[in-house]
Amino acid sequence: QVQLVESGGGLVQAGGSLRLSCAASGRTFNYYPMGWFRQALGKEREFVAAISGSGSIYYGDSVKGRFTISRDNTKNTVYLQMNSLKPEDTGIYYCAAYNRLQDYSDSARVDSWGQGTQVTVSS
Repeated sequence: QVQLVESGGGLVQAGGSLRLSCAASGRTFNYYPMGWFRQALGKEREFVAAISGSGSIYYGDSVKGRFTISRDNTKNTVYLQMNSLKPEDTGIYYCAAYNRLQDYSDSARVDSWGQGTQVTVSS
């Protein structure tokens, strides 16, 4: 099983930007799909973005055009660049590793989770 460690969360004003990083270890990184989910207080975990081993990318509707997912296979790291942040983007952001990129927006399809990093966007 892969181990995932997120970093880069914090407090930012609306309209600002943050970049999250997720370092993976424990298995060959290059071929496996990776993603990000988030969970606001009192709400279900929500799909944010996913990227396949070959670079195919998918986004949740609420972040399209504002967030960008990328990966650096030489560093075993996946990133989430978040621009034009809104207060409704506030939540804990979780890095996710899949075995296969099938039904990628379903959290039940995730094989491993990171511990999460808090993102707070103030109005």
